[in-house]
Amino acid sequence: MAGNEWGAAERRRCLDTQLHAWRELWQPQPFRELQPAWTQAWPALAAQVLALSETEVTRLNDDGAAALRLLATHLPEVGELLALTALSDLPAQPAQPPANSFWDWEIPGRKKAQIEAFAAAANAARSGLAAAEAQRPVLDWCGGKGHLGRLLALSWQVPVHSLDFDAGLCAAGAALATRARAGQDFVHADALAVSDWPRRGEHAVALHACGELHRRLIREGARCGVGALDVAPCCYYRGVETHYQPLAAPLALRLSRDDTRLAVTETVTAGARETRLRDQALAWKLGFDHYRRLYDCAQGGAGDYRNFKPVPDAWLRASFAECMGYLCPREGLPLPSAAVLAECERAGWRRRDELMRYSVVRHAFRRALEIWLALDLAVHLEERGYAVRLGVFCARELTPRNLLLSARLA
Repeated sequence: MAGNEWGAAERRRCLDTQLHAWRELWQPQPFRELQPAWTQAWPALAAQVLALSETEVTRLNDDGAAALRLLATHLPEVGELLALTALSDLPAQPAQPPANSFWDWEIPGRKKAQIEAFAAAANAARSGLAAAEAQRPVLDWCGGKGHLGRLLALSWQVPVHSLDFDAGLCAAGAALATRARAGQDFVHADALAVSDWPRRGEHAVALHACGELHRRLIREGARCGVGALDVAPCCYYRGVETHYQPLAAPLALRLSRDDTRLAVTETVTAGARETRLRDQALAWKLGFDHYRRLYDCAQGGAGDYRNFKPVPDAWLRASFAECMGYLCPREGLPLPSAAVLAECERAGWRRRDELMRYSVVRHAFRRALEIWLALDLAVHLEERGYAVRLGVFCARELTPRNLLLSARLA
């Protein structure tokens, strides 16, 4: 089937080789660097991306495959990533709860569609199991109000345990389960510390458990021998202190926390107002960075980038002058004159335009990084006796985090 020419370990090795070879294109962060070093090595590529229209910038930052094809016109070997990042859609068999079960009370439309798509893929993978295996109890890991677990409890008619750290969500979920007459209970526990979950023989599911939460489920699940796992990973950088620690045997690539964050920077297309506010927020932060570099140089410094604390959204929605009026005192800088303020605002917008264009090159590698991270989980499970399949469970328009790791203990 298309997109599955390699086993998990082989695909991971090939991706590792490619990402390591091209790391100088995707590791530099345009927000921190006025001009990424790769622009000197590939000036024609730099000239092309800087000449892109706003429409092209939006499209290419949104479409990683199209961005890769642009890069391949300058660097043909990069095109190998197109095949390595092509994953098949997983088979889907809609989960069918009893009529009038009202399992979807209080679920927003997009979230409901994600849950249904995940459940359909998990249901299709389950359909070939022996009767005894199909009766495994389900662990809904980091389940919140247990919407996914409730659908599975009603559809599969098996006990479901939904585990979450938030007591309020557990209580709300228990009330919804009672109203739907679902065979579901709730475990109020910290998934990062709990010692008696997951359990041998269970079917563990996790829809968008972030970072260390999904990694712990896979580590502990494999250790104790859960019978099946269906996991849609999310926010790989969460729980990473400085560098990502692979679950499988390390290869050449070593990812920083910022590298793992790059893998999940993709978002569903925003509306006009949200886009305008996002662009202004970026320009304001870059304008402040420009001022601090100018001030540092005036004091005899090098004018290098320095981190600053997160900026409240309200400051970024204000005028540039108002935003600087909040930021400068907080960061220990004097307020600029009106002339310098105007220069910095112009510089912020100019750098925003450059950053969005340089980001096309970075974002071309985003899906490859995400798949590399998911394959690290897959290979870890394969090494422990699981048959694993990695594929896509829904369209990216529904959620960009649409990878599903489906594993069964062989």
